[in-house]
Amino acid sequence: MDTVSGIGVLDKAVSVLDAVEEGPLTLAGLVDATGLSRATAHRLAVALEVHRLLGRDGAGRFMLGPRLTSVDLPALARPALEALRDATGESAQLYVRRGDRRLCVASLESPHGLRTIVPIGMALPLHVGSAGKVLRDHPDIERGWAESVEERERGVASVSAPVRDAHGAIVAAVSVSGPIERTTRAPGRRYAGAVLDAAAAIAAAVQRQTSSG
Repeated sequence: MDTVSGIGVLDKAVSVLDAVEEGPLTLAGLVDATGLSRATAHRLAVALEVHRLLGRDGAGRFMLGPRLTSVDLPALARPALEALRDATGESAQLYVRRGDRRLCVASLESPHGLRTIVPIGMALPLHVGSAGKVLRDHPDIERGWAESVEERERGVASVSAPVRDAHGAIVAAVSVSGPIERTTRAPGRRYAGAVLDAAAAIAAAVQRQTSSG
């Protein structure tokens, strides 16, 4: 590609950002949109992801990252997370995808003495837990939510739902989690409705923010 700034690698990186501005793209989509080689497009996209200029949706497609969207996701999500915690009595969390991990960006603890605790900033595996299913766009979320029982931690169950942007891409997973003695081994029956309400509230807040910005 022709250089615009005189710094070739910078122009290539900007071409990647330009390509995803209209919506999430796979690596193949990036290659088609930019004309870069697959190896170069992948190297630049991963580097931009490290600097939070790109992110990934639940299907692993590249999208604009939080440093470019001007969306303070934890702050926007807090009212819905508080409502979720209060409605269920259990701990509520918000996760975003970071490569092959899920990162907790907001966490509110249950008032019960026996509760699940996930610190903000903790990176957890993507292949276990209901939030991991959501961020991987696992078939389980065709019903709108996913549940897990003792997948990541013994004695703990959770229910999660996707938070989607205006394009329908999954930008986060909202979760409620707690000990099995309260959640039961079918936590979705108890908490799916409340989690779906929280996901819808967060999505609406995100879309209002992005449309006004």
